[in-house]
Amino acid sequence: MTVPRRPSRVRWTLDVDENSIDIGLEAATGTMNYMAFGWANPNSTSQFMLHADVAVAGFKEEGSPFVDDFYITKYSECMTNKDGLVQGVCPDTIYEGSDPVGLVNNTKLVYGHRKDGVSFIRYQRPLKPFDKKYDLQVNPMENMTVIWALGLIRPPDALRPYYLPQNHGGPRLEVYGNLMLNISEHVDDCLGPLDAEDKEDQDLIIADANVPLVVTTGPALHYPNPPNPLKVLYINKKEAPVLRVERGVPVKFSIQAGHDVALYVTSDPIGGNATLRNMTETIYAGGPEAEGVQASPMELEWFPDRNTPDQVYYQSLFEQKMGWRVQVVNGGLSDMYNNSVILDDQQVTFFWTLSKDSISIAARGEKKSGYLAIGFGSRMINSYAYVGWVDDRGVGRVDTYWIDGKDALSVHPTRENLTYVGCKSENGMITLEFTRPLRPSCNRGESGRQECNNIIDPTTPLKVIWAMGARWTNEHLSERNMHSAKSSRLVRVLLMRGSAEAEEDLRPVLAVHGFMMFIAWGILLPGGILAARYLKHIKGDGWYQIHVYLQYSGLAIVLLALLFAVAELRGFYVTSLHVKFGITAIILACLQPVNAFMRPKKLSNGEEVSSKRVLWEYVHGIVGRSAIIAGIAALFTGMKHLGDRYGGENVHGLIWALMVWFLMGALIALYLEFREKRRRRDRIFGRSNWVLGNHEEDDSLDLLSPTGTLSEKESQQSGRMEVQLEPLGR
Repeated sequence: MTVPRRPSRVRWTLDVDENSIDIGLEAATGTMNYMAFGWANPNSTSQFMLHADVAVAGFKEEGSPFVDDFYITKYSECMTNKDGLVQGVCPDTIYEGSDPVGLVNNTKLVYGHRKDGVSFIRYQRPLKPFDKKYDLQVNPMENMTVIWALGLIRPPDALRPYYLPQNHGGPRLEVYGNLMLNISEHVDDCLGPLDAEDKEDQDLIIADANVPLVVTTGPALHYPNPPNPLKVLYINKKEAPVLRVERGVPVKFSIQAGHDVALYVTSDPIGGNATLRNMTETIYAGGPEAEGVQASPMELEWFPDRNTPDQVYYQSLFEQKMGWRVQVVNGGLSDMYNNSVILDDQQVTFFWTLSKDSISIAARGEKKSGYLAIGFGSRMINSYAYVGWVDDRGVGRVDTYWIDGKDALSVHPTRENLTYVGCKSENGMITLEFTRPLRPSCNRGESGRQECNNIIDPTTPLKVIWAMGARWTNEHLSERNMHSAKSSRLVRVLLMRGSAEAEEDLRPVLAVHGFMMFIAWGILLPGGILAARYLKHIKGDGWYQIHVYLQYSGLAIVLLALLFAVAELRGFYVTSLHVKFGITAIILACLQPVNAFMRPKKLSNGEEVSSKRVLWEYVHGIVGRSAIIAGIAALFTGMKHLGDRYGGENVHGLIWALMVWFLMGALIALYLEFREKRRRRDRIFGRSNWVLGNHEEDDSLDLLSPTGTLSEKESQQSGRMEVQLEPLGR
């Protein structure tokens, strides 16, 4: 019997005595296509494919035929939900887990061949099957509804070790359909052989990571996509084969096609440099330099990644239509991503590949669930969440949210710019994938969108948490969507190092770093400045010695604390605000000893102060004050960085304590400044203890306020003193 509108046929031989029927499926279809035929459920009045018992037949990559017994429970590819329930178009053996004695798989391959683009497979099945659960009984005397379909078949991989039919697509009665059939009646409307439009089967080559593909040229004998040039590309001595590669597995080419043929992998099916035709294309590998000869082959290596489309093309850059298709299939996640870590409780594995401006992320649940969510933040509240789930139609989805509370109303959808999104359920375990920019592309008018703040800094540990639940929806969330399992603590993922660290208390070395910086910038260095300004009334150079000792001690502690932090973090990245303020303060502090070494010589008493000395005093004072300001800012930003990194509950209290400390220091400085001004005012108006004939120099040089010193000396010189002299013998 010929199927309507399609060059495909079904033949059968009935043997009631042996309780069997031999069925032959014949179709002019591709070598990687399947042929499905079977009986619908007798109780079905519509949607005849649902709960149907069908046989799926086809040819493997090496050309051998196969046939498997399938049972359809859902209009989707075969998958397993969180409870371990198998749904979709699945082999009977998957439903039962194994079939050691053939009680579930009731189909038996008899014969198969493929010639001139036509597939033919003959198999046998029982009329009354042993399997009552997944196979239907065929009554040879009744009119029964049969279904059929043609389409692409997915080859086995590490996750699905079966040949699984994909959605047939296409219009009804051309690639799928149903009809009434009584197998006891004699029907013969098959006239002549089937004639396929493409009689030449396309060769298939599967790339191996360890074996290079030899690329040469040869005559176009059976090119699959005419019109074509006289010379086309050969791979491993096969004319323009279909090349199958695996994401994450390197593909090696040994190009020996001549200097006039440059190999490249492109998104354009024609090749020959699409830009010359005013068209755009994406080049994945190769280019003008990818040419060589047999005596001196060119070695080209290509790394298909998770962002590579399912179908690309290998072509010549200099001439059109010399190559053909490349099928890109999924490999293992560990092959497709550069880094991976296990999150808290070892329930979720986190994968990522870092690029210049984007990051590709995958997460795989290690136990069954209805959805998998990962969040960026210290906890679910105030975190950015990515939820992977499979809807009722079997379509995988990844939705993004901002969470600011514990109830369903606090889960707010966002519109993040995700690309290469994917989600699937394997044996009830969810795997989600997506690519996102490191910095969201938000316009000026969109700064209020919450997702605009979701910035990933590769140099800063990324805080990752996870949750799983039974059911998710993108419409109205409720308590039914609450998670049933979640991480007990966050994990900090070090994106650039490819490792992770669990949440822990503050590292002792970093605590010492912070304490030493507080001693330096909060006590010693400000104390040295106060000594230089307010202790000059002490006789001798005591104020100067105190100033020097405090400044050098503070600078030494700063440098030592910096070395501690760099050694503990195993790197030095000038990205965070804390590091920027700290480096600025350290540079300014290190300039002060150099500045002191260049200090102009102090003049004798009564000499006019030189302009160089005045300029030096200004520079010395400004640099010192700037260093203190930057150092204090580094202390506060360091406390904030401590809270962001370790989620410290006492950080706010420490910040307030630091503010109180510097406020007290400011009040003390104001009090000392008030006393100093009053002391100078008393000296100017003659109320100081002045002794006639005391010409000792008053070294009241103020390094931080040169104008004050100058005006004081001038006022002393311009002051008029009167002394009344009387005779001694009076």
